Amino acid sequence: MSVTTPKGPQLAVLPTAAENDTPRGGAQVLQPSGWPMPKGYANGMAAEGRIVVTGGVIGWDAEERLADGFVAQVAQTLSNIAAILAEGGARPEHLVRLTWYVVDMDEYLTNLKELGRIYRAVFGAHYPAMALVQVVRLVEKAARVEIEATAVIPR
Repeated sequence: MSVTTPKGPQLAVLPTAAENDTPRGGAQVLQPSGWPMPKGYANGMAAEGRIVVTGGVIGWDAEERLADGFVAQVAQTLSNIAAILAEGGARPEHLVRLTWYVVDMDEYLTNLKELGRIYRAVFGAHYPAMALVQVVRLVEKAARVEIEATAVIPR
C-alpha cells in the first residue's frame, strides 16, 4: 500500500469560543491554513457526541402564525431552533451546521446586518458551517425562510 501526501492546503483545527466551557470533544472549527477567515460562518466543523437535528424550521409561533416579513421570520425561526435544541439538551455552541433555504437571495443580502444582530442575540458569536440556498418556494406559501440545524453534544 502506498501513502501519498495531499497537495491541498494544510488544515488548521481551531477551538470554538465555547470549547473551553464544554467537556473534551467539543465542536472544533476546521479552517484550512492560508484560507481567508469566513465572516459569520465556518468552513467546516468537527465534533464527537450525541447528534441533535431539526427538521426544516420556519418562522411561526406555537399557534402556527407566521411572523410578518423576512427579518421577523428569521428571528422566530432561530428562536424556534434554539427551543428545539434545548429540548434535546443542546445549546447554541453545540451547533455544527445550519442550512438556510430562502425564497429571495436579495432579501437575505439586503438584511445582512440586521440578520447578524438577530443571530448573535439568539446564538451568540458561535458560527457553525452554513449553507444558503435560494428555492422557488417553501411548503408554507407565506414562509420566506426555512432552516435546518445539526448540533453535537459532547460526550
